[in-house]
Amino acid sequence: MTVFNLGVAELRTRQSMKWQTYPADVLPLWVAEMDVKTHPAVKAAVFAELEAGDTGYPAGRRYADAYRAFAARHWGLELADAQVKQSGDVMNSMLGVLQTVTSPGDAVVLNPPVYPPFYTIVERYQRKVVPANLTPDGRLDLAAIAEILAGPAHPRAFLLCSPHNPTGTVHTHQELAELVRLCAANDVALIVDEIHSPITHAGTGFTPILSVPGSERAIAVMSAGKAWNLASFKGGLVIGGTAAGDVLDRLPALLLQSMGHMAAIAHSTAMNEGDAWLAEYLGEVAANKQLLGRLLSEHVPAANYLPGPGTYFAWVDCSALGLDSPATHFRQAGKVAFNDGTAFGKEFGQWIRVNLATSPEIITEAIRRLANSL
Repeated sequence: MTVFNLGVAELRTRQSMKWQTYPADVLPLWVAEMDVKTHPAVKAAVFAELEAGDTGYPAGRRYADAYRAFAARHWGLELADAQVKQSGDVMNSMLGVLQTVTSPGDAVVLNPPVYPPFYTIVERYQRKVVPANLTPDGRLDLAAIAEILAGPAHPRAFLLCSPHNPTGTVHTHQELAELVRLCAANDVALIVDEIHSPITHAGTGFTPILSVPGSERAIAVMSAGKAWNLASFKGGLVIGGTAAGDVLDRLPALLLQSMGHMAAIAHSTAMNEGDAWLAEYLGEVAANKQLLGRLLSEHVPAANYLPGPGTYFAWVDCSALGLDSPATHFRQAGKVAFNDGTAFGKEFGQWIRVNLATSPEIITEAIRRLANSL
């Protein structure tokens, strides 16, 4: 049985952001929600708590323990209990770490195109963005990064998305090792968003930042929310290197108290019992990426798409289509909602991000509408 088997009629009854933001005649393939049913074990665990009336405050370390077991099982990463802190969600965790290791006015390096909230937690909290754009093929530009870290901007922190959202790039061990070296040499705090780490195709070789030599002071943030479609259950993790205990100890107290009891239940169950389900849908996502490539080649050959092995998104270059704003055009003329590339970096307005965590039928219809709009 496939995971992505829900039709539009059923999905239209959902009350979450993806299916409620646009009118009913617009097909949404944008925000990071998956068109799936809740994992059976997660559903059973949450229902059991509700049936028992166990809806109080969270207790214990079940989520941290589940992540430690997951990291050891999938990546051979062994973590001590003290290295993992439970928190409210990934971006508030990243913000809390950033505020702990930097001061207002400090420069922070990002790698555009990058997840829009990265800009929010830097700019809205009085820090300055220093861009180090990915190369045209989506890799870290280590030469440019070296120049920036040693340059007059004097960055105090580097925010890395690993795997990278929206490109799907999975950074190699060698790339991460050099980035760790550069940050250490220039006294730059390295903070890594690894929320997409379980959503990496088999054989790709995701490398946790804390498995890289020299990463003792690095900090990773993580959640089961993306991989098992649990965004409504707010829960996150902050994972420190073996020498990052002083940073973990100085994190805002309320950040570490902001995870809900149901989130702990849902996320830990997903990580403990969701491996087979994860493998199934990653296979379906890989097939959807191939499908998108074929459909674009057949119907919109001017669109340029290079599939990435991490995340369930596609990052599509529409520059050759001659549109002022591809995302706006496709929404208005084609009745399909994609993420506008501008949100990922002001120079990426000719790009769209496509959510492929849905059925092949919905993807096919979306590209049919896209082609017709042209």
